[in-house]
Amino acid sequence: MRDLAERAVAAIVWVILKLREVIVMTTDDLDRFFTYHPPTPDQIPRYEELRAAARTFAEVILRVTPASADQTAAIRKVREAVMTANAAIACEP
Repeated sequence: MRDLAERAVAAIVWVILKLREVIVMTTDDLDRFFTYHPPTPDQIPRYEELRAAARTFAEVILRVTPASADQTAAIRKVREAVMTANAAIACEP
């Protein structure tokens, strides 16, 4: 059991170190993130596919969960995921 715990800790440390590498930002990154990027013709269907899939998932959440703060939060997170995925498309180099 101890060996498993040690491996888990080592894996977590590795992930944290890798995330630190990813988080380093430059002013070029800021320029890319905070500049309007009009969609290119090949990006439009990708945005539409994301929205359609998210809409379907949100409908499932609405249908199978009770009206509650958690339901609202789940749908909000789907919206956030779409916005982040859209940003990934818009800001791709």
